[in-house]
Formats: sequence, C-alpha cells, structure tokens
Amino acid sequence: MSIMTASAQSSPSSPGNSELPPGDLARLRAAIEESVASRERGRHPFGALVADENGVIVAQRGNNSTPPEGDPTQHAELSAAAEAVKHLTADELARATLYTSAEPCVMCAGAIYWTGIGRVVYALSEEKLLALTGDNPENPTFALPCREVFARGQRSIEVYGPMLEDEAAAAHEGFWQ
Repeated sequence: MSIMTASAQSSPSSPGNSELPPGDLARLRAAIEESVASRERGRHPFGALVADENGVIVAQRGNNSTPPEGDPTQHAELSAAAEAVKHLTADELARATLYTSAEPCVMCAGAIYWTGIGRVVYALSEEKLLALTGDNPENPTFALPCREVFARGQRSIEVYGPMLEDEAAAAHEGFWQ
C-alpha cells in the first residue's frame, strides 16, 4: 500500500494499514462487496462508495457500463461521486472519501476531482486490473495511475492504495475471459 497526496511535488510513502483511520478498511471492503454484487447483476465487477468525514456512507454504486442497456460512462466511482454531490456541500465533499474496489480510471479520477472529493482509498491497482482483464475489449483500460491525473489539478487529493488487492481481485477472477 502506498499513500500520496496528489500534487506535482509529492512522492509516495508506505504507511501500514494501522495508520488509516478506523473504519477505512471496513468501508473499502464494502466497496469490494459492491463489486461482487455488480458482477452478480451481470455487470462489470466494480464498486464504489462515498462517505462523509464521519464515515457515514452517502452514496454507494456498482458498475452499470455493460452494454446493451448500460452506459459506458456509468463506472461505479463516477456514479457514486455524482450521487454524493446531491447530499454534501462543497466543504463536506472536500472532507469526504471515495472508497473503490479498483483504482479510479482517468474518467473517474476526473469526476472525483471535479466534484471536489478530497480523499480516495482504493483496493486493486490499475496495473493488477490490467493483468486480470488483459486485452478484453469491454475494459480497454488506460495505463495512467489516478495519482498522475490528480497531480495535474489545482487541488490536492489524498490517495491511499492499493490495498486489499487479493480480496478485490477475487471478483474479477474468471470474469474477463
């Protein structure tokens, strides 16, 4: 696991899980559980939730980007971030955390940035996700870490992850063949 506040000047460090506030791993596991539920609904196995500064979950979403009735922009992180905006003020969003079963893609990192969410905790790294999905045309992933996207912005976003990768990977096993 590594942590980094996304900005052009930051560098990663590797605190242990014990350095995360209590409840972070439980909420990250809830996002992973949402990814399993998403798969069970026939969707891509991704899940995300947004919690306020007190850990109260204000939005929870699974992926809904699978054709034919899905929308390719309805990734779990984007949908959860969009829902959180309806429930939290800008100041509250800056203190909120988005928990996700996989590292946010470029599109989702942009949504997190534009909604003003101040913190991200993710399970599965983009690199390990790519190893699981391979060249499957349903997940033509970018090889661009969310930290690099956030570093180009004008506000800092704390990023914790990857962590619990094996737990998060289980939802993907056998799905992308």
